Amino acid sequence: MTQRLHLVFGGELVDPQTNVFRDVSQIHVVGIFPDYESAFKAWKGEAQRTVDNAHMRYFIAHIHRLRDEARAGSATEELGL
Repeated sequence: MTQRLHLVFGGELVDPQTNVFRDVSQIHVVGIFPDYESAFKAWKGEAQRTVDNAHMRYFIAHIHRLRDEARAGSATEELGL
C-alpha cells in the first residue's frame, strides 16, 4: 500500500482573505500524519483551538502529491496544468 503523508501546519495571516503568513518563522508545525483522516482530526483540533483569532489559519498539505524534481513530469505537468 502506498504511504500518503500529510503535513498539518498553520499560523497567523496578514489578512484573513489571503494565505500570506504574518511571520513565517512563527509557523506552527502540528505534525506529519500517515493518512488524511488523522491529519484532518489534528487540523480540526488546532482550528477549533484558535477559532477566536480570525487571522489564524491551519492547513493540510498533501506531502504524497509533491513530485521528485529529479524525475521527469508528465506532458500536462510540464505545461503547468
